[in-house]
Amino acid sequence: MTFFLTSFFDKISAWLIANKFRENVLFLILSFLISTPVFIYFRKNIYYFDAEIPYDKISVFILLLLSFLLILKWLRKKVLYSITIYIITFVFASIQGNYSLFQVITAYKIIFLSDKMQKEETFLEQKTLKPFPNKSSVFKSVDFANSKVRNFALYAINTHFTKTPNYAVNRKLIQYFAVFKEINSRWNYVNDPKGQEYFASGSESLLYFSGDCDDHAILMCAAIKSIGGSMRLIHTGRHMYPEILLGTEKELEIAMYLISNELFKDISKGRTIYFHRDEKGKIWLNLDYTAHYPGGPFLGEEVLSILDLQQPNATIQSAFFQ
Repeated sequence: MTFFLTSFFDKISAWLIANKFRENVLFLILSFLISTPVFIYFRKNIYYFDAEIPYDKISVFILLLLSFLLILKWLRKKVLYSITIYIITFVFASIQGNYSLFQVITAYKIIFLSDKMQKEETFLEQKTLKPFPNKSSVFKSVDFANSKVRNFALYAINTHFTKTPNYAVNRKLIQYFAVFKEINSRWNYVNDPKGQEYFASGSESLLYFSGDCDDHAILMCAAIKSIGGSMRLIHTGRHMYPEILLGTEKELEIAMYLISNELFKDISKGRTIYFHRDEKGKIWLNLDYTAHYPGGPFLGEEVLSILDLQQPNATIQSAFFQ
C-alpha cells in the first residue's frame, strides 16, 4: 500500500512538472499560499513594520515568496508531497481555530490596506499636565453602570455594522465604533446656562442627544465603558473630548483598516486619523465630534489635563494578533 501511494505521488508530481509553464504557475501559487500565513506570523511575533511607505512590508513578503519558490524548485520532483502537507496543515489549523483561509486573507488585507489613511500622532505625558477641573462631578457623570446607558449601547451595536466581514474577530472595535456612529449622527450642540458649567450625566443626555462638548464626551465615555471599552477624557481649557484606548500599533492598524475599508469607507477617504500616545507608549484614539469617523482631527488647543476612566492594563485585543 505504501509503495503504491509513493508511486502514485511520484507519477502525479512528474506530470505537474512536465510542462514548464504549468510548473511555474503551480510553484508561484503554492509559494504565495505558504508565504502569506508565514509573513503574518513573522510580523506578529518577530518584527513589526511601521513605515510611512510600506517598503519594509513588501520587501519582507517578496523575500519570503522567493525563498519558498526556491525551496519548491529544489523539491520539484516531490511537489505533490508539498501540496499535500500544506493542505493537511491548513485544514488542521482551521479545525483548531488558529487560522482559516478567510482569516488569513483578512489579516493580510489589514496589514496592507490600513495604510490608506494618514496618521497624526501627538505624545502626551500625564505627569506634566494640570489637575482635571471638576474631576469629581465629571467622573460621577460617567454613569456607565446605568441600565439606560447600557441599553442604548446595545441598541447601537445591533443597529450598525452587524454584517461587517469577520465581525466575530474584531467584535469589540466594531461595537465601540457602532456606539460612536450612533452618538455622532444624532448629537446636537447646545450651550450650558450662561455663566455656569453644567455636566449632564450620560443617562440624562440620552433623552435629547443635546448638550455641549462636556456632555458629548461624558455620554461617549459612559456608553462605550458600558460594553467594556477603556476611555479617558481630555481637557483643553475651552473644550473636552473623549478618547478610547487602543493599546499597541497592531490595534491601531486594525482600527485604521476598519475605519478606512469597512465601517466609514466613504467618509474617511483621503483623511487623517488622529491619536495620542501616552508615557507608556499606549495609543488613544480621538472620538470627538470633529469628524463623522473615529480619529477625527483635534481642535488644535493645548491639552491641559486628562481624566483616566479605564480599567488598569486594559487594551483592545484582536484574534489576528493574539
